[in-house]
Amino acid sequence: MKHPLPPRRGRKPPVLALLLALLVPAGIPGPAGAAPPPGDANATLTLEAAVAKALADNAAVRRAAELERAQAEALRSARADLLPSLSASYTFTGLKDAPYVVFGGLEVPMGDRNQYRWDVTLRQPIFTGFALVTRRRIAELGLAGRRVERAQAEMEITKSVKVAYYRILLARRQVRVAEEAVEQLAAHERTASRFYDQGLIPRNDLLKARVALAEARQDAVRARRTLALAKADLNRLLRLPIDAPTRVAELEAPPLRGFDLAALQEEAVRKRPELKALRLAVRRAALGVTLARSRYWPRVSLAASYERTGQGPLTEANDYGNPYNASVLVRAEWDLFDWGKRGAEAARAEHERNALDERLAEVEDAVRMEVKQAGLDLEVARTNIRTAEAALAQARENFRLTRLRYENQLATSTDVLDAQTFLTRAETHYYAARYGYLTALAELEQAVGRPLPE
Repeated sequence: MKHPLPPRRGRKPPVLALLLALLVPAGIPGPAGAAPPPGDANATLTLEAAVAKALADNAAVRRAAELERAQAEALRSARADLLPSLSASYTFTGLKDAPYVVFGGLEVPMGDRNQYRWDVTLRQPIFTGFALVTRRRIAELGLAGRRVERAQAEMEITKSVKVAYYRILLARRQVRVAEEAVEQLAAHERTASRFYDQGLIPRNDLLKARVALAEARQDAVRARRTLALAKADLNRLLRLPIDAPTRVAELEAPPLRGFDLAALQEEAVRKRPELKALRLAVRRAALGVTLARSRYWPRVSLAASYERTGQGPLTEANDYGNPYNASVLVRAEWDLFDWGKRGAEAARAEHERNALDERLAEVEDAVRMEVKQAGLDLEVARTNIRTAEAALAQARENFRLTRLRYENQLATSTDVLDAQTFLTRAETHYYAARYGYLTALAELEQAVGRPLPE
């Protein structure tokens, strides 16, 4: 399917609803919303808006669009070669002496000292050994290839934006987990201090609580740094200021489903932009063979001219010949011998086509492998979500019971710190699995070459 070209710099971006319908998967829900203006700290950026903005502003997509426009002009040029061409020329010749001939000892004038001439010529190629038609078909395939390259650039930037978006969500969750750990350990440190003041626990238990609190605060600082870097990466993809206070909307928990990898592998072989581009390149190479062999044929062209020659800039009169004339010329050329040059060019084009055939087979195998790997990664992420959910519920209950037992002097400070560590680890693993599933889904979509349904 052809996509509309992105706008040139300085023009208002077009409506991106079609791009969103084609490129944003329905399986990743998010609150509706528009892209916030740069620097608006109170606005929230949705996943759909982030993808739309990247597709409108990304340099790689714009570069691909410009190359597509250039190839469209190349196709216009190739088509024009098949049509008649009209040319005109005007010549003025100023001689020192008027031309003459000597006849019987007398100088007989043959022309004026100042000579003016103009002509109009119409040229039409009649037969070129199929070279012009082949060049036009090559240009058509080139335009189709540029469209595929632009689709590939859009697909790659879409995946990159999604992955960067998911990294922000994961980093934000990790910041919350780290901050909750600080709050919980701070509460435990206060309880331990009270118990120590009452002589219920040794000083060693109090020191353990304070060390754990200090480590949790360090973890929170590192988590905030990771979040800042994730936002900077998304800003880069959206061509926003790197330090823009970008805020992203949370996503609902993704629906977990499986896919038929064998069917997706064959679909990827049909739909992947890289493979489409290679197939177009194979067809262009085959036409290159035809183009090289066109030199074996004669070339025939037709030219029709009208000319005027006379006195004065407007060639009003000519005292020495007819002031105007018309002519029709049929020209045929045939290269009979060139030391094997035409055969060598045809053989080179044939070998290049064979090489592309082998490259196509190689990439098809690589695409199948890529889909297989992405599908297995998605399956692992899906399994990890279920496992992490169960582990998180158990860790929360364990922490609650351990704190209750500690407050009743039935557990040690070490037990509380261990339970807190288990809880933090379980929360981290859960959110890593949740957003890892979305990332794996984005990878699988790119491997297949299309958005996957919910």
